[in-house]
Amino acid sequence: MAAVVKALNAKIRSNPVTDYLCSTHFWGPASNFGIPIAAVLDTQKSPELISGQMTGALTIYAFTFMRYSLAVTPKNYLLFACHFVNAGAQLTQGYRYLDWHYWGGKEKAVNKALTAPVAAAPVAK
Repeated sequence: MAAVVKALNAKIRSNPVTDYLCSTHFWGPASNFGIPIAAVLDTQKSPELISGQMTGALTIYAFTFMRYSLAVTPKNYLLFACHFVNAGAQLTQGYRYLDWHYWGGKEKAVNKALTAPVAAAPVAK
């Protein structure tokens, strides 16, 4: 059985594509892409729901691992892309948080709701 596993491993490692697809350089970033995908989808939600502390922590995390992905040998460009997308999404969320809580976004939303024309009620026949 050990000989079969050893032969299969040698076959996988002999091809550069399958060697890469069976490595942590591929599966680490591939599984990590859930974080930036969730962050991008969260940009469609209300800014009331954004945690400023968590956004700050995730921004630092993204920039730290962007740097790490280029510091390892060999460079892991897939991991860099993952954290680049995450950094962009977190910076967007950070802007939305600051706009809502500190730059008058909440007040603008309230004023917009108050000045919006009221739809006429349907007339019953």
